Amino acid sequence: MENDFRTKSNRPKAIRRLVIWYRRNAAVTSLVDTATNSASAAGNVAGTVVSSAGSVVSSAGSVVSTAGSMARSTLQPLVFDPLRRLQGTGNDLGKGFINDSERIWIAVDGMGGDHAPGPILEGCLKAIDRLPLRIKFVGEKEIVFDSAKELGILELFNQAISDGYLQLVASGKSIGMDEEATAVRKKRDSSINVAMDLVKKGDAMAVYSAGNSGALMASAIFRLGRLEGIDRPAIGALFPTKDPEQPVLVLDVGANMDCKPTYLHQFALLGNIYSRDVLQIKQPRIGLINIGEEACKGNDLSQKTYELLIEEERFNFVGNCEGRDVLSGNFDVVVCDGFTGNVLLKFLESVGGVLLNVLRSELPRGRRGKVGSAFLRSNLKRIKKRLDHAEHGGALLLGVNGICVIGHGSSKALSVVSALRLAHSAANHGVMEDLAKLQTTKAMSI
Repeated sequence: MENDFRTKSNRPKAIRRLVIWYRRNAAVTSLVDTATNSASAAGNVAGTVVSSAGSVVSSAGSVVSTAGSMARSTLQPLVFDPLRRLQGTGNDLGKGFINDSERIWIAVDGMGGDHAPGPILEGCLKAIDRLPLRIKFVGEKEIVFDSAKELGILELFNQAISDGYLQLVASGKSIGMDEEATAVRKKRDSSINVAMDLVKKGDAMAVYSAGNSGALMASAIFRLGRLEGIDRPAIGALFPTKDPEQPVLVLDVGANMDCKPTYLHQFALLGNIYSRDVLQIKQPRIGLINIGEEACKGNDLSQKTYELLIEEERFNFVGNCEGRDVLSGNFDVVVCDGFTGNVLLKFLESVGGVLLNVLRSELPRGRRGKVGSAFLRSNLKRIKKRLDHAEHGGALLLGVNGICVIGHGSSKALSVVSALRLAHSAANHGVMEDLAKLQTTKAMSI
């Protein structure tokens, strides 16, 4: 009886200590809310924590389960995958469940990227297992085989070739990440040029490269050509919003530093088709980056572009989009010049690292701090990865006569899989066909 009494008396004390710990660390959860709101990756973290803590007080017997659910509900709004619609686990069927007749050919620039060709090849082998596609891997043969051997994937590489899922296409010297875009004219047999030619000839339905983005864009324009009526191709990237199921497409994010109103009008048309076909949004809401919501706000470029967009009947233009509204979830497509878009992109890339560092510095020290870290640390690392665009494949180069996916220079295997899934999805949803229809119905240039 005495032992039973001690057990019962100690249990409430332990519960009270846990509740006190959470109350004392309310500042940490408040910081999470502030930081994530500034990144527009979550909305109501503090409210979730407070309500969860309240449930701990009122229901002492379920403290452990409540704490677990509290950690999950606190972190879940922060977790965002920019390619969730395209790379859901339901799409990863496994090789045994993929009908080989449904596989499509995709050309991959195997020599493009900071870590190429090893991680690029590894990602391609994983993609073959998970997605209905075949790979034409373009690269310098000796270097590719040496990298496969070094990574221990030579046997898988040879097996994929013998099964007909992968072809190694020989190329000449590759274009370095620090070379000028004009190098595509000098190195005509470089891996990126050979990969583009495969798409041009119809031997592949899409091309992926994590190499020099300037060279990739130049090669796409020279080899594939622009779509009729498109003056400048644009790079479209998916940004997170408060709703983890609803990314926003931002373009241009770096291809065109100086733009005319007609360029931005064309970007809106391209973004509307991409958002509708690939992201499956019936009527995408188009916004224009500006310093205010009013039509009269902004510089000369913004005001003239607004006039073009408001008169356009082929898409749903909902007005100007301020910087704080880009990640609000109120827009499906946001249009801007390449300079502004690239600044937004680079800022967003830093959010994951900054958020993690702030939380690390604010977590309490000592024994109680270690308990809190046990709940948060592994999840926070995943948050950083999910907010980092380097972890999420690539962006589409829109406006050229073919499907091109640009990967981050630091892409590793998982990023390659995500990018190839994006290329496969774009090819399957008829983006190029809809762009061709758009050209015939009405001129895109004004």
